[in-house]
Order: sequence, then structure tokens, then C-alpha cells
Amino acid sequence: MGKKVSDFLLQRLHEWGVRRIYGYPGDGVNGLMGALDRAGDQFKLVRARHEEMCAFMACAHAKFTREVGVCMATSGPGAIHLLNGLYDAKLDHQPVLAIVGQSPRSAMGGQYQQEVDLMSLFKDVACDYEQMIMVPAQVRHVVDRAFRIAVAKRTVTCIIVPSDVQELDALDPPPRMHGTIHSGLGYRAPRVVPEQGDLQQTADLLNAGTKVAILAGAGALGATDEVIEVADLLGAGVAKALLGKAALPDDLPFVTGSIGLLGTKPSWDMMTGCDTLLMIGSRFPFAEFLPKEGQARGVQIDIDPAMLSIRYPMEINLVGDSAATLGELIPLLKRKRDRSWRAVLEKNVAEGWRWAEARA
Repeated sequence: MGKKVSDFLLQRLHEWGVRRIYGYPGDGVNGLMGALDRAGDQFKLVRARHEEMCAFMACAHAKFTREVGVCMATSGPGAIHLLNGLYDAKLDHQPVLAIVGQSPRSAMGGQYQQEVDLMSLFKDVACDYEQMIMVPAQVRHVVDRAFRIAVAKRTVTCIIVPSDVQELDALDPPPRMHGTIHSGLGYRAPRVVPEQGDLQQTADLLNAGTKVAILAGAGALGATDEVIEVADLLGAGVAKALLGKAALPDDLPFVTGSIGLLGTKPSWDMMTGCDTLLMIGSRFPFAEFLPKEGQARGVQIDIDPAMLSIRYPMEINLVGDSAATLGELIPLLKRKRDRSWRAVLEKNVAEGWRWAEARA
């Protein structure tokens, strides 16, 4: 028996490195479920009790492994149930690929059982890439693009596969003719760092500050050593946004803890008293917990230029990977001799821990 579209779709995912799929069965994905059975131990199918949990699991997979999380659900209500978990992934900038079934092509537009306009349903949460596979020749490039865009943009993508298409014979490679697409595997992230002149201006600004505060977010998770060294050189304290909680250990004496609605008093005191703010890989949304406008000079580092200077009016905005950018910046920083600001921060942190223990 020849390979079916569903078999080839899974094969292509396997070639991209996928080994685990979070899914919930349904007749709209019967072809894909059969292909998973035929694939044997190439994949681990993690079955949830509800499609919403499949999407949350895929998002968690992306967060803990830094791989693309893959979830699967049937057509109609199954696909709808994915949305909450997919929005979690989109808003937390995690790479997740959703694969959903659809009514047979011949039934589309006929108010068939559980027929939902899935292209419209997913057009916001998967705005960077969503596509319906209508013919076998599409499978390769649709999977390749959905996967590459998810990992490169750290976002949600979606593939919709009508149930009858899943059972068609696979076509790989596509015919070499006008109007066909011939895609390939692979993605390597670039090393993104700012220009040297911008780094020097940043160092000058930070070196001039006497009360430096650092806010670390999810983008600082891979830059623990660099953030610690920068904080040490600048005599700064470090507050952590929710998604950056694992960026630094809580027991470091200069880590003021969380910030915001569930934040600590030491973080509040640091932000209200600082004269310089360094924001690293954070999209922290609550402006009222940051310095007042004009109070502090600001520097922000983020890999996504669209997220720069939208929480606080920064003086310098750097597009770059946090670890690489800080690594280039560290040789330009001067160790502050006056450690009085740091001493105040550490005293506040120690008092904060004693207060928390007493309350507990």
C-alpha cells in the first residue's frame, strides 16, 4: 500500500525533529491518527482529556524544551477548543504548530456536520502562517513553512487538513512544473547583536548612572551569567517579570524578586528610586510599576524591534539576543566604586525575606 498524505505529513514533522504530539482523537483527524499508529515508536502521542489542554501542553513543551510544540485536534469544536492554549503560546511568544482536521472538501460550503470556517477562526492566533492543504503536492512546503515560521518568529502557526485529503496518496517530491513549490528542511537562528557604536553609547549611559535598576524577562532566560555580571559591575539590583522568574536565582542578595501586581516591595522601592533602567528581554505590561517618565534614563534590549520602547520611553533601544548583546557590552562597562545604592537594595531584599517569613 502506498504512503498516504497523513503518513507523509508525519514523516516531514519527524524530519524537522518532532517526537511528541499532544492530541485528542476525532473523526476529522482519523487519517492522521491512523498514520500515528502506523508510525509506531517514531512519535509519542500524548492524549489529553480536552483539546484545550493539548494546546497548553504544546506551549509548555515549547517553554521547557525550546522546541516547537505540536498539538492536534479534530474539526469544528475540537479545533475551537485549541484557541485558549494557542493564545497563551502567541502572547508568551512560544513556537507552537497546531494541526486540525476539516470537513471533506466535497462537503465544504454545505453546512456539513461540525463545519466551521477554520481559516477565519485561526487568522488572528496564527496570523503569521495558516494554510489549508487541498492537494497532496502542498504537504511538503506547507509543513516546512509552518514549522520554520513558528521557530523563527516564536509564534503560532496552523495547518488545516480536510479529512478526505488525509487519505489521498502522498506526492513527494511535487511535480517539477509551473505553479508548484519545492521547499527544504532546516533553520539556524542568527547571532543578533547591535552595532558597536550603539553598544558604546549604551555603556556610557549605564556607566553614568548612580542608581541602576535591571528588569529581566523571558528574553534573559539564556543570559543568567551575563545578567549577574552586568548587575555586579553596575551595582544594580534585578527585578524579574513573571516569565523571567527563572532567569536568576531568588536567593541572590541583589535580586529584588517579582514586579507588578504580585510583586515585592524591594522591586517597587528599586523602581521608584532608580535613575537608570536597563530592561532585558521583557515585555512587562504594567507601566505604573516602572519609573515615572523622566525619572530614569532607559535602555532596552529585545530581539523583536516591535517590542522596543512601548512600556517606558527608552533613550537607547537595542535589537539583539540578550546573552550575545550583554556579552559585547560587558567589556565596555566600568565597575562602580560607589556601592551605596547596591547596599540599600540588598538591605531591602533581606528585610523583604524576613517580612515574608514572618507573614508565612
